Amino acid sequence: MPSGTRGALVQRVSTQPDGPLDITWLTAETTLPLGRVRLRWEPAPLAGWDVTAHLGLATGEVHLASWPAAPDAWPRIVRPTLHEVLGLCAALAVATAALDLSNQLAQV
Repeated sequence: MPSGTRGALVQRVSTQPDGPLDITWLTAETTLPLGRVRLRWEPAPLAGWDVTAHLGLATGEVHLASWPAAPDAWPRIVRPTLHEVLGLCAALAVATAALDLSNQLAQV
């Protein structure tokens, strides 16, 4: 990862098993947006990569998952988890918006 970054913000996860993970770098000052995932990876002590994922929530970041000593093909390993979590966050955002709208209509 480039110096001055604290990880990569996952922008998009392909639905294809071998598809790409589109990312942008997060600077040290950038806070993790609600419902978004930050990845960080560094060489593992013996072999492979230590990969961690954090999820942005309203109260701050939470540890989502770790893949210690993942092989060089680690994006293929983490993709299913990221795809499911981002889909769940999108569904919760839609449900929250629908509930807010329902509450507003009930007050009219």
